[in-house]
Amino acid sequence: MTRQIVLDTETTGLEPELGHRIIELGAVELFNRRPTGNHFHYYVNPERESDEAALRVHGIANEFLLDKPKFPEIAQQFIDYIRGAELIIHNAAFDIAFLNHELARCGLAPIADCCPSVTDTLRLARELHPGKRNGLDALCDRYAIDNSHRTLHGALLDAELLAEVYLAMTRGQDSLLIGWGEQSVTTVDAAVVEHYALTVLAASADEMAAHEQYLRDLDKACKQSCVWNRLGAEAS
Repeated sequence: MTRQIVLDTETTGLEPELGHRIIELGAVELFNRRPTGNHFHYYVNPERESDEAALRVHGIANEFLLDKPKFPEIAQQFIDYIRGAELIIHNAAFDIAFLNHELARCGLAPIADCCPSVTDTLRLARELHPGKRNGLDALCDRYAIDNSHRTLHGALLDAELLAEVYLAMTRGQDSLLIGWGEQSVTTVDAAVVEHYALTVLAASADEMAAHEQYLRDLDKACKQSCVWNRLGAEAS
C-alpha cells in the first residue's frame, strides 16, 4: 500500500535565509495512485509582507493574511498529515527548504525525519523531456490536463494539477498491473489457452532497423543507455 502526498507552497519571496516565509500550504493525498479527497490546505500569516515579485506570482494580498493562523499553529497538524508518506513536489528543493526553515523555527525536526522519500517532479520531467519547458503549465499542456482556471499560482490548485501531471508522467510504471487485485480481473483457464495456437509475427528487417535507430536516439536524448538497451545487454 503506497501513500503519497502531492504538495506545494506559496511564499513571500525566494529565500528563507533572508527571512521569507510560507503564506500558503496545499497538499493532496494519493493512495495506491488514486486521489482520496483528503486535502490539507491553509493560508498562513507570515508576519511580514510579500515581495512585489512574489505578489505578482500568487496575488495573495498582505492584508488577506493578517487574520490567518501562524505556522506554529498548524505545524503539528501538517506533520501528522504527511508522516510516513512519499512527498511529490515540483522543484522540491525550494519547498523543502522553506518547510524545514519553518519547522526549525517551531523547534520541530526536518521533513526527512517524518517522510521516507521525496520525488521531485521537475527533475523527473527533465529526464523524460530533455531540452523542453517543464514548468507546471507546460506539463499540463503536454499531458492534456485542463489548467485554464490557473490564472495565478495557488498552493492547493497547483498541488491538484501536479497530482494529475505526476500520474500522467508515471502511468507506464503500473500499466501492466492495472486492475490487479480487483474483482474486475478476468481469469482464463490454462487448458483453454492451450487449445489455441498463438500466431507469432516476426518483425521485418526494416522494422528492426527502425527500432534500433529509435533506441539509439533514446540513448542520445537521455544521455545514457535506456532500459531496453541495458536489458538487452544483460540478456546477451
